[in-house]
Amino acid sequence: MTIVILLVLSMAAAAMTTATATIMASFSIELIHRDSPKSPFYNHSATSLDRARASIYRSAHQARQIAARVQRKGVIEPSDAVSRLVPDTFEYLMELRVGTPPFSILAVVGTGSDHIWANCVPCTKCYRQTAPLFDPRKSSSYRTLPCTSDLCMAFSDKTDQISMARVLATEDLTFDSSAGSPLVFSNIAFGCNSQSSGSFSSRAAGLAGLGGGPLSLVSQILHSLDKKYFSYCLVPKSGTQASSKVIFGSAGVVARSMVTTPMTVEHTFFVLRLEEIIVDGADSVTVPSSAPGLTTGNIIIDSSTTLNYLPTGVLSILVEQVSRVVSLPKATDPKGVMPLCFTVTGESDRQKLPFITFKFAGEASLRLSPTSIFMDEFSFAGDVVCLAVANSGSGLPIFGNWAQQNLYVGYDFDIPAVTFASADCTKL
Repeated sequence: MTIVILLVLSMAAAAMTTATATIMASFSIELIHRDSPKSPFYNHSATSLDRARASIYRSAHQARQIAARVQRKGVIEPSDAVSRLVPDTFEYLMELRVGTPPFSILAVVGTGSDHIWANCVPCTKCYRQTAPLFDPRKSSSYRTLPCTSDLCMAFSDKTDQISMARVLATEDLTFDSSAGSPLVFSNIAFGCNSQSSGSFSSRAAGLAGLGGGPLSLVSQILHSLDKKYFSYCLVPKSGTQASSKVIFGSAGVVARSMVTTPMTVEHTFFVLRLEEIIVDGADSVTVPSSAPGLTTGNIIIDSSTTLNYLPTGVLSILVEQVSRVVSLPKATDPKGVMPLCFTVTGESDRQKLPFITFKFAGEASLRLSPTSIFMDEFSFAGDVVCLAVANSGSGLPIFGNWAQQNLYVGYDFDIPAVTFASADCTKL
């Protein structure tokens, strides 16, 4: 399920620990979507239509960023580092408590990045930031690393969509548990910026990378846990009063009615192999086994992108198959992002929309309900629903977060594989 999110932790282990030791621990994180009333980015005057349109815009921009990242093989040219970062294109934020004593920063969650960084005192040439800057001089756990260290060499700017000058350090990250005891991860590789430029939101103070590389927040936390596993369950976008969950460690293992598909990591993205798409009542759509920029699969799974993105030929056939079985008047997406929309006059019309199955390698078939594959809230005139799939063009195919609603999605780094199970995420 790039989701805006703040993190509130409940723990299975109350003891404090460090990131350098393997521990028997699991903890869960409450995720708050950017359009939730709990989010600092919540706009109470925005309508459901406004939020849906904004989500589509962010999704399209995220897909373009991913495509540019892969085409450059991770190299960001200085001349375009600023232009390719658009304000507020993220879906989730994360509250990180950095240092000793802990200092709270609101960080953008980036599934396409491996880094954790914040703007720090003194930040002489930084983008405008309303939140206080992190001052490493006030943290007793802050330790700088030499530029010749392996960590510093790995912590290059190749994956960030922003130009910056930073000092690499190790720091403590502290999370609160529902039991009231803090969980501390020490020696986390952390970038402290003295200069940064780009159209970053002024309310965001840094980046929390959730990619698959070794320096991401996910990888560094899992390195200290006995089970290299994390999972999440994304509530439907309409259920903004409920919160999504992400779980690190063995407690997050998906065990009930699950399907499993092999996973690899490329360009820090989690890569799967999609074999075919089956529309109820129509013919199946075969998916090419390869995709530009990928060597081990043909689609990435991304919780930061709203829509699914498919190659031109696959999308064209899918649109034909859906059109065959849906007896509703066609409509047009004014933005031209989604190629197939229908006019609906009530719930009875929505019931005419088909289930669509995405079949991944390993016999992992996901039968998606209409609410997970059609944007029934995306109504330009109050009576239009659209197939939540867009053209990937020359970019990467993406399995986005709209399709991941009410799915328990687990990432097992020991196998490695991704597991899926149907769930009511509002009740977890």
